[in-house]
Amino acid sequence: MDSEKLLRKKIEQLLIIPVIASLMLVAVCVGLFFINQKCAIIASVVVGIFIIIEIGILIWGKTSLTPLLFNFSMQHSQVQKQLLDEFAVPYAILDTDGKILWGNQPFIDAFGEGVKKRIKRSISSFFPEITNDYLTSGEDVNLDLKYGDVEYSALIKKLNNDDGEVIAFYLFDVTELKRYKRENEEQKLVSGLIYIDNYDEVMDNTEEVRHSLVEALVDRRINMYLSTIDAIGKKIEKDKYFFVFRQKYLPQLRETKFAILNEIKSINVGNEIPITLSIGIGADTDSFSEAYEYCRTAIGMALARGGDQVVVKYGDKITYFGGNSAGTEKSTRVKARVKAQAFKELLANKDNVLIMAHKRPDADAFGSAVGVYRLVKTLNKNAQIVINEETSAIKPLISGFRGNSVYGDDMIISSERAINSVNSDTLVVVVDVNRPSMTECEELLSLAKSVVVFDHHRQSNEKIDNATLSYIEPYASSACEMVAEMLQYIEEKVKIRPIEADAMYAGIVIDTNNFLTKTGVRTFEAASYLRRCGADVVRVRKMFREDFTSYRQLAEGVLNAEIYRDGFAISSVNPEGAEAPTVIAAKVANDLLNIEGIRASFVVTEQNNTAFISARSSDDMNVQVAMEKLGGGGHANVAGAQLEGVSISGAIDKIKELLDDMYKNGDI
Repeated sequence: MDSEKLLRKKIEQLLIIPVIASLMLVAVCVGLFFINQKCAIIASVVVGIFIIIEIGILIWGKTSLTPLLFNFSMQHSQVQKQLLDEFAVPYAILDTDGKILWGNQPFIDAFGEGVKKRIKRSISSFFPEITNDYLTSGEDVNLDLKYGDVEYSALIKKLNNDDGEVIAFYLFDVTELKRYKRENEEQKLVSGLIYIDNYDEVMDNTEEVRHSLVEALVDRRINMYLSTIDAIGKKIEKDKYFFVFRQKYLPQLRETKFAILNEIKSINVGNEIPITLSIGIGADTDSFSEAYEYCRTAIGMALARGGDQVVVKYGDKITYFGGNSAGTEKSTRVKARVKAQAFKELLANKDNVLIMAHKRPDADAFGSAVGVYRLVKTLNKNAQIVINEETSAIKPLISGFRGNSVYGDDMIISSERAINSVNSDTLVVVVDVNRPSMTECEELLSLAKSVVVFDHHRQSNEKIDNATLSYIEPYASSACEMVAEMLQYIEEKVKIRPIEADAMYAGIVIDTNNFLTKTGVRTFEAASYLRRCGADVVRVRKMFREDFTSYRQLAEGVLNAEIYRDGFAISSVNPEGAEAPTVIAAKVANDLLNIEGIRASFVVTEQNNTAFISARSSDDMNVQVAMEKLGGGGHANVAGAQLEGVSISGAIDKIKELLDDMYKNGDI
């Protein structure tokens, strides 16, 4: 309308120009009377005729041109209206409340007969996803919507006119485009690796005449499972399989939670040990070689987490399935020997070694650090242990090293001092943890050129990527057990002092709850080795005796326990007056497992505005999987999590919600 008014004004200006010209001619005629009257009379007659003609044209223009302009304007508006009404894209005008003021014909046709009755109804009657937040947004909003079988890409755009604000609502049909995209995604190649976790152990415990039968049954189950997803599989070793399939079948496998894990366990032809599998899958890439690298990364994580599970690496996202069993202990110590030799070779080119564990170190963290310290010293290299906080969990152990002239004042240093001592010849050794954010000094990992990791916890998505040497053994009871095994394979005979043997023995005792949890043959062999080195059982036991206040809090923690869903004990420990409430919480969790019918225990305490959860379980539940959902981790039977800014009651609510979800999803 503004453009039409402007056009009318321009035309009126053009019509009045001759009038102005006539006035100028009259002035000329008046001037001629003073020069030549005869010429002035002739000019005046001509100008008079010109003026009469101009007045007639002006009167005619006003009466006839204006209606023509109005008709043109109306026809022009009608063309615009017709274009909008027949615009191929469904289009509507909404008010700021989302009510439909007007919709073009494709918009009406798109939603079936009778839709006109919904004009002046809210757009949410068609698309409930469109909330008031989208309508009041000052910026253009793009949404993916669906109505019936048709998928739309919607644009919500705010417009201003003379009557106020309105909203333009465009719908672009992307059904076919998305179908093609889905088909393209579904046709992508997915690669996978299947490893039999405990092949050697199963065969060793099965009669020799049944070996071929066990292999045949495993092959048949795996091949039948792969045939359900139209996969091509190939046995590449006696206990390894490679397979490829189309990505369209991946949701099917996720939905069934990779049933092959349980199907393989059901094979029983005389084998005393259930067979378990680890599966790694790489997906969401257009490169075949990259898909294979993804699945290799995934299978490595599955094995590092203890096996009996599936790890899917979907681009940058990693998800886990299974992992409900505690795993089978490896009887062979070949891996320990190989890693010990590799560590020794790595030390040959390093002069300075910094050893650190996780924040707020416990007995296992300090004991394993002491073991590595002794190994490095035996090879005549400088070693220091990085500890920022001497928690009550390690005070009985660390007191024997403080002020001891044999070890000097520089055996234990702070993070700040460690950072200043890093140079090109520095090796950083991380023990009892494999997550960078949980280490005592994460900055050291980026400063040092060489990093070594020794840990017994299952890996998560967060890991130390720049590790030169990584030895992660989820089957081990403790990091002290792993280090004790390595010490025995160093060619130079390592002489462990009694105080060091006590520290390492204490680490095993604490992590296994006095050899009651997650212990195997190798655990007792490591303990025997430390006993031969001078570890004293009585001395270690006296170190960790409870004071009266702590013992009372432990008893209160057991007394206040709540039984949830007939199999889970949930309790809390009052942190007031306790020097180490997290340690007490762990002991309460251990004690609650002694109650008949308890499948798992969860004990919460609070420190520094952070809720600490200690989780313990019997063999029929994997608390590590549960704690991972809360951002923690650990082992199948021993795990924990930390929730910053969450109270004890809030943490207990989260535990109950977690158990409810796991029940609902069939995870427990």
